[in-house]
Amino acid sequence: MPATIAVVVLLIIPVAITIAATFAEPKGIFAPYVTFFSSGFRRAVLYRTLEVALVTTAISLTVGFITAYVIAQMPGRAKSIMIVAAVFPLLTGVVVRSFAWLIILGKNGILNAMLISTGIIGEPFSMLYTEGSVIVAMVYLFVPLMILTLVGVLEGIPRDLIDAAASLGAKPLMTFFQVILPLATPGLIVGAVLVFTGSFTSYATPQLLGGEKQMMMGTFLYQRAMVTFDWVGASTIAAIMVVLTLGVVLIMSRIARRLNPMAV
Repeated sequence: MPATIAVVVLLIIPVAITIAATFAEPKGIFAPYVTFFSSGFRRAVLYRTLEVALVTTAISLTVGFITAYVIAQMPGRAKSIMIVAAVFPLLTGVVVRSFAWLIILGKNGILNAMLISTGIIGEPFSMLYTEGSVIVAMVYLFVPLMILTLVGVLEGIPRDLIDAAASLGAKPLMTFFQVILPLATPGLIVGAVLVFTGSFTSYATPQLLGGEKQMMMGTFLYQRAMVTFDWVGASTIAAIMVVLTLGVVLIMSRIARRLNPMAV
């Protein structure tokens, strides 16, 4: 009961009040949403945010799963060292890590200097304030979470099941898709939800590496609330983000049930 009360008071009621504010407009109940979706710029911001979040999630799933699988197969001491190495970036703040990518991707940054010194390019080019720079930084931010989520799940898969599949003639690829992947589905879904919600609602990284040219929903929400003081518009953006996040989570849960009925 105390936990339920805390969730209701600190989470559900504030979100409900925020969403309710969007239906109190004199112009009509759905007027703020009509205004949002009738604007080409606002639709572009929404589509860009979804695209960045989905691409970040897909890349993080791939990189995180491969890394976590390798770590899970290591002996105890090496495994501990690799987990610490994966967690280490999380000890630094998001803003600091995003600033690091400013140094790496800038015109006078490390990557341009390396490309020029090797003769691949003749003059520096801008890699900042693009969708790609935001995705790269997002993947760097969220892959450690994916690794941490998946290592424990992959460690929990009994080795006897994999050996039994091999003894029955299953190829490694078949073993992966019919044994390892279904058993790892709960961790994949949890990791995907964490990465998607984190990247979809991110503010600092898109603001620093995307700027006004690559505005996303988090930066757009801040602009409407703190720059133009359009609280109804900000509440509308927040409501859309909540609904879309819940929709993606439900879709991921359905996919998990198809892969493994016991996963969710």
